[in-house]
Amino acid sequence: MVAKNKQGKRIFLQNEDCPIRNVVAQIGDKWSILILFCLVEGPDRFNSLKSRIEGISQRMLTQTLRDMERDGYVERTVYPEVPVKVEYELTALGKGLAKSVWGLVSWAETNHEEIRKSRQSYDQNSQG
Repeated sequence: MVAKNKQGKRIFLQNEDCPIRNVVAQIGDKWSILILFCLVEGPDRFNSLKSRIEGISQRMLTQTLRDMERDGYVERTVYPEVPVKVEYELTALGKGLAKSVWGLVSWAETNHEEIRKSRQSYDQNSQG
């Protein structure tokens, strides 16, 4: 449900009914997209994911994986081995999300240098 004001412009509600706040903001955090695209390549283990995403703490990786599992993007499988083996992989919903987000990721790769230059220019001009 999308609320609109008198002029017909969209209103972004601060509640569970707003898909942007409820869904997009959750995957738009600092780590979720990186984890998503690690798992696009297939199932992976925790320590492997941690080594592939520079700067993520063990606590943050654990929390983000739990959030992604809760939202239905990631499935966690525990294998009864000694030591216990745990793998994470994308669900069908997670794969659909990855396909949807791929355009944004491709755009970011294509435009990264231009954005960096724009930031540098802005920062230099606003220091005065």
